[in-house]
This record gives sequence, C-alpha cells and structure tokens, in this order.
Amino acid sequence: MKRRHFFQKAGALSAGIALGLRQNSQASEYAANFNEQPFTVGINDYKVDYYVPGLDQSLSILHVTDTHLWRDDERGQPYRQFSKRMAAAYNETRHFLTGKPTNPEEAFEATLLAAKEAQVDAITLTGDLFSFPSEAAIEWALERLEAVGIPYFYSSGNHDWHYEGMEGSLHDLRETWIQKRLLPLYQGRNPLMYAVEVKGVNLVNIDNSYYEILPEQLAFFQEQVRKGLPMALMMHIPLYAPGRTLGYGCGHPQFNAANDRNYELERRQRWPEAGHSETTMAFHQAVFEAPNLLGVFAGHIHRQTVDWVNGVPQFLTQPNAAGGYLEVNILPMDPADQTKFARTV
Repeated sequence: MKRRHFFQKAGALSAGIALGLRQNSQASEYAANFNEQPFTVGINDYKVDYYVPGLDQSLSILHVTDTHLWRDDERGQPYRQFSKRMAAAYNETRHFLTGKPTNPEEAFEATLLAAKEAQVDAITLTGDLFSFPSEAAIEWALERLEAVGIPYFYSSGNHDWHYEGMEGSLHDLRETWIQKRLLPLYQGRNPLMYAVEVKGVNLVNIDNSYYEILPEQLAFFQEQVRKGLPMALMMHIPLYAPGRTLGYGCGHPQFNAANDRNYELERRQRWPEAGHSETTMAFHQAVFEAPNLLGVFAGHIHRQTVDWVNGVPQFLTQPNAAGGYLEVNILPMDPADQTKFARTV
C-alpha cells in the first residue's frame, strides 16, 4: 500500500528572524502525518511546487549544489600536489539551459541574483561548493553569500574538504578541513547535523559526504522526526533508490571496497570491505519511513533526477557549476483539496 498520493505535472540569522527562522529544538503542537493527509507535488523543469496540508504560510527555497569553485592564491601553493586535478576540473562549463560557455563563479553569482529576484526565503547549499578547500574560494563565496542577504544553510560534499592524496581517513580529513577552512559557512551550527525551522518547515541538514552516517546523526534525525514538523532533508550524497547506480551511494547495497572504482583516481581511502555500517542502513530506512518528511534534496551526480521511494520524493539538482539550481515552493494546500485527497481507510 502506498503511503501517499502525488500529482506530478510535466514529467545570517538576523535576516531570518523576520521569516520566522529559528533553531529547531522544540516539539511542534502540530504533528504532520503525510500517511493520513498527503501532500501533492508538481514538477516543471527546475521548479517544484508542494501543496502541503496544515501549513499556514508559504516557503520558497533555492536548492544549490555542486558549484565546484576552484579559485586559489599563493596560500594554496603548499597544497598544489593535492589540489591539482580538481583545480582543473571545472574551469569552463556549459550552462544547463542555454548551452553557452560559463564557469562556476559566473554561475554562482547568477544564481544568487536569481535568488534575490525571486525573493526566496532561504538558500540551501548541499555540498561541493568547492572543488577543494581553497581559502581564496571560501572567502570569495562567503563575501557573496553575506552580501545577498538571504539566509543560507550549508553542508559539505566529498570535494569541499578533500585534498587528493593527503594522508588520513575520510572521517579525519573531513573533520580537519571543516575546522581549518569551512567552519564559517556553518554560522555557529554543528557541521555534521543541524536543523532550522523556517516558516513552519524543519530544514534538516545531515553531512553524509563520505557516504556513511554516524550514530549521533541517526539519533539526531530520529529526534527531528519526533518533533512532528513538516521536514525537508538536505544532504550531498543521494540515498539509494532501486535501480540507481553507486552514485546514489548512501545506503546502497553494493557499496563496498570491491565496487569502489574511483579511489585511486581520487587518491583517497577505499570504501570499507564489508560495506555500509548498520547505522547507515538504519538511517536509510528511517528516512523513507518518516511520516512527516516532504522530501530529500541532494546532489553529487551532476544531473537532475527524481525518485519516489515509499512515497518520499528524492530530488537531485543540476550542478551549479553549469548554472543549475532547483526552485522549491512549499505552499499551503487549499482546505477543499485537503479534504479531497485525504487518505481513506
């Protein structure tokens, strides 16, 4: 039996106070249950419209992922042996709509302008904002994010903190370069997991940038589910969906050392021989069983796709390196529609 019914059409905290933005630490008086009161989803190109029962105000989000900024300066000279490949990977791209030449910096600035013109409530940045942890690129991005004046929520991707060939486990390298370089982007929040309520929707950010989930992240997600607010989950690595490749690697049954084809190219620690931890698999299950989850928003594979797993949509967005983004509008459902599409037992 399907959990929900959907329609598919055509295939800086101060800035946030006026939006009702707050760190989410309290349980909600209204407990969303989309098993009983389903939402609908309409998809038109790079725009997604949700109609959600129980909401009393609209929320607009710009989902941005995989910008791959590569600007560097003399401070990066000692790390060139680790950054050389990715520094040359996205110097010129082609715009996802026009096909005309562009580049990550031009695309990012155009995206921020689009966010401002659309008057979105928040920008979600789900990883690989950088091709490597360049101080120059991080400073450049921070200046522009602060100037646009829109609340933004960042979590890292596998390239943001990775210097290829540098010794250390993925876990330790992530910790090291978040603390040394990326920390200002989190604006005082926990880099591995945090949630912010914006206009009645709980935006939950989980860092799964080396495909695995930690026990404290699973516990945090379960806590957010119990709060009962409508939730949107933001991550870099997409969750496994039937028929998908290892790019959808979080919770993928074939994730293991034998199937890791890129560890030599990326000069990184190989995936575990035994595959995913029990915690990661439990997280995968918990996500697709959450009764108040509106959807998962991820990147990593550099294509726009959508999967419905157990009634939960997972949206992947075009790479921002090529100008891509996803405009997400979460709107109150009309009471008449709410009655019409309520689940009948």
